[in-house]
Amino acid sequence: MVSAKNIRALIFSSLLAAAMALFLAHPARYGASVLEGISLWGLSVLPATLPFLFLTSLFTAGPLFSKLSRLASPAAGKLFRVSGAGAGAALLSALSGYPVGARTVLDLYERGAVGREECFRLACIATTTGPMFLVGAVGSGMFRSPAAGLLMLLCHYAAVWGVGILLRGKGAVSPAKPVLRESGSLYDCLYRSVISALCVGGAIALFYAFGQMIADLLPPSCPALAAVLLRGLLEMTSGCALLSAHATPLSLGLSCFFVTFGGLCVLCQQFAFLQKAGVKGFSFVLVKLLQGAVAGALCALLSPLVLGH
Repeated sequence: MVSAKNIRALIFSSLLAAAMALFLAHPARYGASVLEGISLWGLSVLPATLPFLFLTSLFTAGPLFSKLSRLASPAAGKLFRVSGAGAGAALLSALSGYPVGARTVLDLYERGAVGREECFRLACIATTTGPMFLVGAVGSGMFRSPAAGLLMLLCHYAAVWGVGILLRGKGAVSPAKPVLRESGSLYDCLYRSVISALCVGGAIALFYAFGQMIADLLPPSCPALAAVLLRGLLEMTSGCALLSAHATPLSLGLSCFFVTFGGLCVLCQQFAFLQKAGVKGFSFVLVKLLQGAVAGALCALLSPLVLGH
C-alpha cells in the first residue's frame, strides 16, 4: 500500500518535472520572468529589506533589546505565552515586514533567548508584513487609496495577533535573558543579513517564473477570479496587483488575505528560517491560512468605510 508520504513525494516530483520541462521548452519566456522577479527584488525589496535585516540583527544582539525584553515579558506572557524577547521580535516584524520576523525568531533561538517549545507560538505572531508594503505599495500604489491600505494593515494585525492569542496554549515561556554576541558580531550580522536578502531575492525570482507558468497552463475558459487566486496564493504581490484593477470589498478582502497568508513565495522565505528553529511547516501553514481568512473577512466587512459603498 502506498503511503501518504510517498504520494506527496510523487506529486512534488511530478510538479518539479513539469516545471523543468516548461522551462526547457520556453527558456527565453521564463528566463525573462526570472529577470522580472530579480528586477522587482533589486529595485523594490532589497533597498528596504537588507537594512532592516542588518539593523534588526544588531539590535537583537544588543543590551537595549535585552532590557526591553524583560520589561515586555509579563504582558507578552499573558497575551501570547511568549517571552519578552519574543514580543520584541513580533514588534520588529510589524514594523519592517516579511521576512524580518522569521529571521529574528531564528536569531533569538540560536542565541538561546527563546526556547524551542516557544518558537511555534512566536512564529505565529512574528510573521507579518509592514506598513511600508500594505499602506505604501498596496494601498497607495496599487489601489490608489492610502485609507484602503491602512484598513488592510489594521485587519492584518488584528487577525495575526488575535489568532495568536487563541493559540497561546499552555506551553512554557522562556525566561528573558541577555542575548549579547561575542566580539566580531558586526561582521557576523552583516554576513547573515546579506545571505538572507539573497535568499529572499531568489525566492521572488523563482516564484515569478512559476506564476507565469501557471498562467500559461490555464485554459482560456478559466474564470478570471480563479486565475487571480492561483497567482495570489503563489506570490502575493502579483495577486494584489491584479485585484487592484477594481476596488471592491471582495478585491480588498482577497488582497488582505493574500498578504496575511503570504503566498507560497513568502512562506518559503519564512520557512527557510523557521525550520531551523523546529517550527513544523504544515501546522504553520494552517495557522497562516486561518489568519488570512480572518483578515480577509474583516477587511471585506469594513471596506465600505473606505470605499464609500
